[in-house]
Amino acid sequence: MEDTIYTKGIYTATIGVRPTDDGQFQGVVTLVRDDGGDGEDSEPKTYDVAATSLSEEEALEEARALAHRILGEIEL
Repeated sequence: MEDTIYTKGIYTATIGVRPTDDGQFQGVVTLVRDDGGDGEDSEPKTYDVAATSLSEEEALEEARALAHRILGEIEL
């Protein structure tokens, strides 16, 4: 599955899905700040969707919603 990427200013959110131990799927968002610096803020941060899903597609939709929420809260 190809990564889906969203950007806002210097922030990039990449969404994905990972399988859980119980056979379900969990959405994941990786957020990176690219301002050219090498500080703590430039380290990728990973956010997990709180709930698991029965299908990869549903988990991906949940990850998409989480990415939009995270980027929406960022003030530039």
